[in-house]
Amino acid sequence: MKKSLNPTLVYILSILGLLCCCFGGIGIVFSLPSYITATKKVKDAQLYPDEYEGSLSAMDTAKTVALIVLVINTLFLLWTLYSLATSDFSELQEEWRKAMEEINATK
Repeated sequence: MKKSLNPTLVYILSILGLLCCCFGGIGIVFSLPSYITATKKVKDAQLYPDEYEGSLSAMDTAKTVALIVLVINTLFLLWTLYSLATSDFSELQEEWRKAMEEINATK
């Protein structure tokens, strides 16, 4: 029985990772497993082509998408950590207070 090269899971995890990247790079939780899964499947399919069915090029494309989303999430995570490390916490609190006042003023 042949194993299937179905890139659907990789695409779903990549899309979830892309959607979550704006939240401080937390999308790395989804994008890293998607990239690891795609890399493993492509490698196994190249080593044992008779054991797999499906399009290797589709899985390779999914791997590329996962890598791009992983890089985006890594950059957002690094930027978030840098922002937290270099800024004063009282400045962050002041910005949060101003934003809340603006939101309350529009109601």
